[in-house]
Amino acid sequence: MRALTRWNPFRELARYDPFMEFEPLWKDVAMGALPEPEPMMRVDVAETPEGYRLKAEMPGVKKEDVAVSVDGNTVSITAETKREKEEKEGEKVLRRERYVGAVSRTMTMPAELDLDRAEATFENGVLTLTLPKAPGGVARKLPIH
Repeated sequence: MRALTRWNPFRELARYDPFMEFEPLWKDVAMGALPEPEPMMRVDVAETPEGYRLKAEMPGVKKEDVAVSVDGNTVSITAETKREKEEKEGEKVLRRERYVGAVSRTMTMPAELDLDRAEATFENGVLTLTLPKAPGGVARKLPIH
Protein backbone atom coordinates (compact mmCIF):
# COMPACT_ATOMS: atom_id res chain seq x y z
CA MET A 1 0.00 0.00 0.00
CA ARG A 2 1.24 3.48 -0.77
CA ALA A 3 1.79 6.06 1.96
CA LEU A 4 -0.91 8.72 2.16
CA THR A 5 0.53 12.21 2.17
CA ARG A 6 -0.93 15.65 1.76
CA TRP A 7 0.02 17.08 -1.64
CA ASN A 8 1.77 20.41 -1.48
CA PRO A 9 2.31 22.06 -4.89
CA PHE A 10 5.05 24.29 -3.44
CA ARG A 11 7.13 21.50 -1.87
CA GLU A 12 9.71 21.64 -4.69
CA LEU A 13 10.04 25.39 -4.31
CA ALA A 14 10.77 25.04 -0.60
CA ARG A 15 14.30 23.88 -1.41
CA TYR A 16 15.11 27.32 -2.78
CA ASP A 17 14.21 30.14 -0.45
CA PRO A 18 15.31 33.54 -1.77
CA PHE A 19 13.79 35.21 1.30
CA MET A 20 15.92 33.35 3.86
CA GLU A 21 17.82 36.60 4.51
CA PHE A 22 14.57 38.24 5.65
CA GLU A 23 13.77 35.61 8.28
CA PRO A 24 14.96 37.77 11.22
CA LEU A 25 12.70 40.59 10.05
CA TRP A 26 9.61 38.34 10.07
CA LYS A 27 10.20 37.51 13.73
CA ASP A 28 9.62 41.15 14.60
CA VAL A 29 6.27 41.33 12.79
CA ALA A 30 3.25 41.11 15.09
CA MET A 31 1.81 37.61 14.89
CA GLY A 32 -1.71 39.00 14.48
CA ALA A 33 -0.74 40.37 11.07
CA LEU A 34 0.30 36.98 9.70
CA PRO A 35 -2.12 34.22 8.69
CA GLU A 36 -2.43 31.25 11.02
CA PRO A 37 -0.35 28.22 10.06
CA GLU A 38 -2.12 25.50 8.12
CA PRO A 39 -3.10 22.70 10.48
CA MET A 40 -1.87 19.22 9.74
CA MET A 41 -3.40 16.00 10.93
CA ARG A 42 -0.66 13.42 10.58
CA VAL A 43 -1.98 9.96 9.76
CA ASP A 44 -0.40 6.48 9.64
CA VAL A 45 -2.27 3.71 7.81
CA ALA A 46 -1.29 0.04 8.03
CA GLU A 47 -2.91 -2.88 6.18
CA THR A 48 -3.29 -6.46 7.39
CA PRO A 49 -5.09 -9.33 5.65
CA GLU A 50 -8.08 -8.66 7.95
CA GLY A 51 -8.31 -4.89 7.55
CA TYR A 52 -6.68 -1.52 8.20
CA ARG A 53 -5.34 0.27 11.26
CA LEU A 54 -5.30 4.04 11.07
CA LYS A 55 -3.64 6.32 13.64
CA ALA A 56 -4.14 10.08 13.51
CA GLU A 57 -2.28 12.56 15.71
CA MET A 58 -4.45 15.34 17.09
CA PRO A 59 -2.60 17.11 19.90
CA GLY A 60 -4.72 19.46 21.98
CA VAL A 61 -8.02 18.02 20.71
CA LYS A 62 -10.61 16.66 23.10
CA LYS A 63 -12.31 13.32 22.47
CA GLU A 64 -15.74 14.95 22.18
CA ASP A 65 -14.47 17.27 19.42
CA VAL A 66 -13.51 14.39 17.09
CA ALA A 67 -15.90 12.90 14.51
CA VAL A 68 -15.30 9.87 12.29
CA SER A 69 -17.54 8.76 9.42
CA VAL A 70 -17.18 5.74 7.14
CA ASP A 71 -19.00 5.44 3.83
CA GLY A 72 -18.16 2.29 1.86
CA ASN A 73 -14.38 2.46 1.63
CA THR A 74 -14.06 6.18 2.41
CA VAL A 75 -13.02 7.30 5.91
CA SER A 76 -13.43 10.92 7.03
CA ILE A 77 -11.99 12.35 10.24
CA THR A 78 -12.86 15.82 11.52
CA ALA A 79 -11.45 17.50 14.62
CA GLU A 80 -11.91 20.94 16.09
CA THR A 81 -9.86 22.90 18.60
CA LYS A 82 -11.19 25.89 20.44
CA ARG A 83 -9.28 28.78 21.92
CA GLU A 84 -9.75 29.14 25.63
CA LYS A 85 -9.48 32.58 27.18
CA GLU A 86 -6.13 32.46 28.94
CA GLU A 87 -5.29 36.14 29.23
CA LYS A 88 -5.14 37.59 32.71
CA GLU A 89 -5.57 41.20 33.72
CA GLY A 90 -2.44 43.17 32.96
CA GLU A 91 -1.13 40.47 30.64
CA LYS A 92 -0.41 41.04 26.96
CA VAL A 93 -0.09 38.22 24.42
CA LEU A 94 3.19 38.54 22.54
CA ARG A 95 2.91 35.51 20.29
CA ARG A 96 0.13 33.04 19.44
CA GLU A 97 1.11 30.05 17.32
CA ARG A 98 -1.28 27.30 18.37
CA TYR A 99 -3.87 26.50 15.72
CA VAL A 100 -7.53 27.08 16.53
CA GLY A 101 -10.25 25.82 14.21
CA ALA A 102 -11.28 22.69 12.37
CA VAL A 103 -9.15 20.22 10.46
CA SER A 104 -10.26 17.19 8.47
CA ARG A 105 -8.85 14.34 6.41
CA THR A 106 -10.61 12.00 4.01
CA MET A 107 -9.00 8.80 2.77
CA THR A 108 -10.15 6.08 0.42
CA MET A 109 -9.14 2.54 1.37
CA PRO A 110 -8.51 -0.06 -1.35
CA ALA A 111 -11.29 -2.39 -0.07
CA GLU A 112 -14.82 -2.00 1.31
CA LEU A 113 -14.98 -1.70 5.11
CA ASP A 114 -17.15 -3.61 7.60
CA LEU A 115 -18.61 -0.81 9.70
CA ASP A 116 -20.28 -3.25 12.14
CA ARG A 117 -16.89 -4.50 13.36
CA ALA A 118 -15.01 -1.18 13.18
CA GLU A 119 -13.60 0.31 16.38
CA ALA A 120 -12.32 3.76 17.34
CA THR A 121 -10.29 4.77 20.40
CA PHE A 122 -8.85 8.14 21.41
CA GLU A 123 -6.00 8.33 23.91
CA ASN A 124 -3.32 10.97 24.54
CA GLY A 125 -4.21 12.94 21.40
CA VAL A 126 -4.03 9.91 19.10
CA LEU A 127 -7.11 8.52 17.35
CA THR A 128 -6.80 4.83 16.50
CA LEU A 129 -9.26 3.27 14.05
CA THR A 130 -9.47 -0.47 13.49
CA LEU A 131 -11.28 -0.96 10.18
CA PRO A 132 -11.92 -4.60 9.17
CA LYS A 133 -12.41 -5.36 5.50
CA ALA A 134 -15.94 -6.33 4.49
CA PRO A 135 -16.42 -10.02 3.64
CA GLY A 136 -16.02 -10.47 -0.09
CA GLY A 137 -14.72 -6.91 -0.40
CA VAL A 138 -11.45 -7.89 -2.01
CA ALA A 139 -9.63 -5.17 -3.88
CA ARG A 140 -8.87 -6.07 -7.45
CA LYS A 141 -7.42 -4.41 -10.50
CA LEU A 142 -9.63 -3.83 -13.49
CA PRO A 143 -8.15 -4.54 -16.89
CA ILE A 144 -8.01 -1.55 -19.20
CA HIS A 145 -9.36 -2.21 -22.67
